[in-house]
Amino acid sequence: MRHLVIALTACVLAVGGAEDLEWWQRTVLYQVYPRSFKDSDGDGMGDLQGIIEKMDHIKDAGADAFWMSPIFTSPGVDSGYDISNYTEIDPMFGTMEDFEDLIYKANELDLKVLLDLVPNHVSNESEWFVKSVQRIEPYTNYFVWADPKYDENGTRLPPNNWLSYFGGSAWEWREERQQYYLHQFVVQQPDLNYRYKPVAEEIKGVMRFWLDKGVHGFRVDAVSCLYEDRRLRDEPPSGQNGTAPDQEGSLSHVYTHNQPGNYELIHQWREVVDEYTRQDGVARILITEGDSGLNYTFKYYGPKTRPGAHLNFNLFLFQVLYKDADAFAYNETINTWLEHKPDHCWPNWLVGNHDNARVATRAGQALVDAVNAVLLWLPGTAITYNGEEIGMNNTHVSWNQTVDPPGRRAGPQNYSSFSRDPERTPFQWDNSTSAGFSSSNDTWLPVNSNYKQLNLQQQQEASESHYKVYKQLVAERKSKTLQKGKTIAEAVTKEVFALVRELDGEDTYILAVNLGNETTRTDLTASIPSLPTSAAVVVASVGSGFIRGEILNTTEISIPSKGFVGLKGSPMKSHSASFSSSPSSSESWKALFFFFKRWDSAPTVTRCADGHACTES
Repeated sequence: MRHLVIALTACVLAVGGAEDLEWWQRTVLYQVYPRSFKDSDGDGMGDLQGIIEKMDHIKDAGADAFWMSPIFTSPGVDSGYDISNYTEIDPMFGTMEDFEDLIYKANELDLKVLLDLVPNHVSNESEWFVKSVQRIEPYTNYFVWADPKYDENGTRLPPNNWLSYFGGSAWEWREERQQYYLHQFVVQQPDLNYRYKPVAEEIKGVMRFWLDKGVHGFRVDAVSCLYEDRRLRDEPPSGQNGTAPDQEGSLSHVYTHNQPGNYELIHQWREVVDEYTRQDGVARILITEGDSGLNYTFKYYGPKTRPGAHLNFNLFLFQVLYKDADAFAYNETINTWLEHKPDHCWPNWLVGNHDNARVATRAGQALVDAVNAVLLWLPGTAITYNGEEIGMNNTHVSWNQTVDPPGRRAGPQNYSSFSRDPERTPFQWDNSTSAGFSSSNDTWLPVNSNYKQLNLQQQQEASESHYKVYKQLVAERKSKTLQKGKTIAEAVTKEVFALVRELDGEDTYILAVNLGNETTRTDLTASIPSLPTSAAVVVASVGSGFIRGEILNTTEISIPSKGFVGLKGSPMKSHSASFSSSPSSSESWKALFFFFKRWDSAPTVTRCADGHACTES
């Protein structure tokens, strides 16, 4: 019974007041998916002027910063992640003047803007690649080119067995060069060659271009894949049962992921953002998407003496976002990440993004408030994907409407198991045409049919709603305890998960979540004896019946099914906290997190594709 060996754990983040934290440590970081946020010109596609129009919502939701998925010039083969020019705005989103207007509006609202940087690959229509194919300097070696192999019959073969994340060989032949080029994603996304030093300098130039425009940092995509094995050795089989031999999961990516050069490259890019921080004292930040299991994930932060990323996206909570997850699963997931985190690495958490099914779809609509509560009251930076604050769920997208490359490649019979389109559909602002996203009925992806009942305006006007709960949770994050306090995560029972935050001399915050299917009465002090025996309600899930300000006895709390209650009480009594786990339990977590959606512990989720990250197999 591995769950029984998880004891009380406390993570001390720092001392002092919340005011000495940097903005990125205090913030809720809001992800805007530009294609689906707001369409300002009626063409059915979101754009920069639409983001400007709705930027007040980001501020109202309590975020201090937002990052946008790619807005650069792109043929759009992979929803903008196939970039043809890093320093141009794609016309579908607007102009550079629109971007400058966006920065101006963000500054007015005291919002920081981050961009999605995609340095692993570019579009095969980019000038860099076109000239590399032709061996025009200095671009000849900008990409990973390799000579073919030949079998005994003289048949030309790719250099090795490496596979693309979208299936099939990761190598594509170009007749003009008489060589193969590497593409770890779609064939139209050739991988850049970072063993050729000018390539890293090009990306530094891109970063400086946008920092000069006023952005405050970057979310750097797919950093696990930046370097590859110099000798191009074949990768060994992964041993994953049921994985087709042409699917990337069939190989163990020991030669294409997490190579030592990756970490050095991130450090060099960190130096660029630090240059700008030193100029005016306002932090610019680097966030990486390189989660590859506990044995690699913290390496992207770099050592304390030679820092890399400010944050490396922590997707561990995705492991428990399925309908039958119990308190033991939440407890072990959170404690495992915190226990392995080096002291100098700042925590961060997210529960949704453009590559994974929405919380309401994975965990169930009833659990939306509780999941947001856990996200927002855990220590560190919280990241929210647009729409999760109102509990949007996945939209049915037909085969004919599907645009996502993994879905298209899977074909009409299997596309729904691979496409990421259902979580990317337009934001539901109100009950007007196309949910207020566009004046057109014809949008790039269909609007969810539930938009008349589930939309932001309705939730703003309702007496209680997911959005109002979300805002209350964010408001409490301004407290010193939630900014800087110790963390205790505990499975009180199989159904009840408790999250406690405490700080000497400050109010104690208590979150109690009932993951079960029936109302549960529980004694929180039985598992956490140092808790105050009474505390006041500050926030609770929709329909829970709790009244803000009412005093509850923590020895006897009744929590409705899938509900939560957030309490604030007096400082806790002194206690001794510890963490223990068996070696086998810790080691098992090193292989549990796969960025692609192979949720072995979550049988209700079937989709298993993500085109924008690499992971250890």
